[in-house]
Amino acid sequence: MRAVLVDDEPLILAHLEKLLQEIKGIDVIGTYSNPHHALQWIEQNQPDVVFLDVEMPELSGIELAEKVVRLWPQINIVFVTAYSEYAVKAFELHAVDYLLKPVKRERLAETVRRFQLDTAEQQPASSAPMVCCFQSLQFKQPGLDQFHTVDVRWRTAKAKELFAFLLHHRQKPVRKDIILDLFWPETDESKGFTQLYTTIYQIRKTLKSLGIHINIASHDNYYVLDLNEVKLDVEEWEKGIASLSPITPATLEEHQALIDLYEGNYLEDCGYLWSEGEKERLRSLWLNHITHVAQFLVGRREYPQAVILYNRAQEIHPYTEDSYFMLMQLYDKLQDRHSVELQYERLTCMLAEQFNQEPRQQVKDWYCHWSGVVL
Repeated sequence: MRAVLVDDEPLILAHLEKLLQEIKGIDVIGTYSNPHHALQWIEQNQPDVVFLDVEMPELSGIELAEKVVRLWPQINIVFVTAYSEYAVKAFELHAVDYLLKPVKRERLAETVRRFQLDTAEQQPASSAPMVCCFQSLQFKQPGLDQFHTVDVRWRTAKAKELFAFLLHHRQKPVRKDIILDLFWPETDESKGFTQLYTTIYQIRKTLKSLGIHINIASHDNYYVLDLNEVKLDVEEWEKGIASLSPITPATLEEHQALIDLYEGNYLEDCGYLWSEGEKERLRSLWLNHITHVAQFLVGRREYPQAVILYNRAQEIHPYTEDSYFMLMQLYDKLQDRHSVELQYERLTCMLAEQFNQEPRQQVKDWYCHWSGVVL
């Protein structure tokens, strides 16, 4: 894995380079004290990871990261700084990690191991393609180094949704009359069946054009979708969750890698009402997992990393009170008063708008004690 280091302090830059040279699997191919020079080099060479100081003259690490991510969204960004208050901005830029100076070799090695694990997870385990349902419905084909997304042009929106519906019920019989009631409720039975058969034909034709060998078997009264050897991201993710070892310093990167594989809620972009139950089930599993990992980080006093995870949890599920309260307490530990106040304000607005409620008494009492203001 090729790395570039950017820090305006030469001694710190040399120290970080030395630490990384002692870690297997990473190759430092550039060090820069001038962020403008670093940006020019990154534009031309596209490294795998960029280690950035935050506070630099002329161009800050945050500004440099924004430019880099616009150019190459897949590049891994790691902030290395003496200041914890930039953790939220790092989260917004989807930074992979946030290291506080002075950097310890063990902590740096853990970050590198996470890169290696993420890369391994992204590699195709076999030549089998994959269907993805996190955030949106996509098809991915294996390449030399990683899966690549295939551009799919569905004949109709109905064909796309019916395929997603059969995929949702994979390996199980789905009655044709139920499909008619859901997809063509206002059409008489004869025309409805014609529409159904035509749409199934369109789906099969689309799958064939993609080289995706998913079988949709038709029986007298029902269809059955069989994935055959095609993988499904939801199933692969759930297998990973089920097989995880208990969280320890040695297994932390495995847990964090599975957090990252959850790219968004189940079929979020599609807006299918029939998928709401599964979306909530998978989201609950992910929230439970990310909370478990965040609490482990809090126990290790790695507060900036815990802040990043709780912010991700809040982004995926903004209507639960716990993430706001935990972030208030973490920002307090980081002595970031503005962010504590901002989280309480956001919580108050969210509860009023969504539920016509106020924060629970425990949260109000904590905030009153912290702020010295009686609410």
